[in-house]
Amino acid sequence: MSSHSAFAAASDALAACVLGALSGTGGAVQLARYVDDASDTLAALAAVRVLGADTFSPHLLTDHPFPAQDAAVVAKAFDAFPASDTSDEVTVAHRDHATVVLLARLSGDDTLRTVAPEPAPTPDLADTAGWSEWCVRMAQLAPLATLGLDGPVHEAARGGVLALCRGVSRSMLRRDFPTAARLVRWLARLSHEGVELPLDPHLAAEHVLLVGGAGPRTALDLAIARHLIERRPGTDAKAAHA
Repeated sequence: MSSHSAFAAASDALAACVLGALSGTGGAVQLARYVDDASDTLAALAAVRVLGADTFSPHLLTDHPFPAQDAAVVAKAFDAFPASDTSDEVTVAHRDHATVVLLARLSGDDTLRTVAPEPAPTPDLADTAGWSEWCVRMAQLAPLATLGLDGPVHEAARGGVLALCRGVSRSMLRRDFPTAARLVRWLARLSHEGVELPLDPHLAAEHVLLVGGAGPRTALDLAIARHLIERRPGTDAKAAHA
């Protein structure tokens, strides 16, 4: 198996673990045990880096405790796969910064903040004139569509509601369900904030799950979206499923 294939398989396996913890069908996510038990340690660390902020979803959305030893695993993953310092990888930089911000929040240790500082805002982030290309970028930034984060990317989402809705519809028509699920996450985050939306993110998430099937990564995106909708202040979780 090539390194790329091994990394992809490990990422899917970790996503399945996170999904199980988030849905209540599996135990708590224990990154230290996941890496220790992995047959390929490097691939397991790559999976931690690939999922990034999403590895914290059960802790943020369902209040699972965060084991202290897991912070060391995230740090080890950054050692194995350092954060990019090139200006042409701003999307990756935003994702890395989100990971270290949430790690600091959950562990109380902000040591890693220095290795993944927040990128400087770029004008194109808020430019939705070319909405289809903009949505591709926002889909890549979907791990930021969770609780505990706010910044330029979230401001861009608030200013691009119509573009996000167009992106979800376009992705569904193209049967690009992974992209649709990632964009639905942004709509779910906005719904959680009380933003009025022309497209119901809960119905969109259910449609993607019904007609698109779901690999572990897409299923995780949809599960996070549902949790965001259900945790909206003043929203009854049962009503969200009605």
